[in-house]
Amino acid sequence: MMKVIWLPQAQEGKRQIANYIHRKFGFKRKKNFMQEVDQTVRMLMRVPQLGPIDPLYADRPTAYRSIIINGLNKMIYRIDDNIIYIADFWDTRCEPENQAKKTR
Repeated sequence: MMKVIWLPQAQEGKRQIANYIHRKFGFKRKKNFMQEVDQTVRMLMRVPQLGPIDPLYADRPTAYRSIIINGLNKMIYRIDDNIIYIADFWDTRCEPENQAKKTR
């Protein structure tokens, strides 16, 4: 099974989104969001190529993949050997090109 490492930018993005959901929609919706993130990460550990290669990152030497969480948030990741690096996590309603430029 693959190992997962959350990079700081992805951790911060997930935290900001979870806090926003909590403020706007309450604890239960935040909990559901966090469970969906956890479930998605567990699926990635079994099937790392689950997310398609993201065209916003086509200019990168490493292939970045993405998965949409709860219809509004994008989790960006890359695979290196037996490690999945969660590189970024952002709201799809933001400017995607600007968000992609910030991902390391």
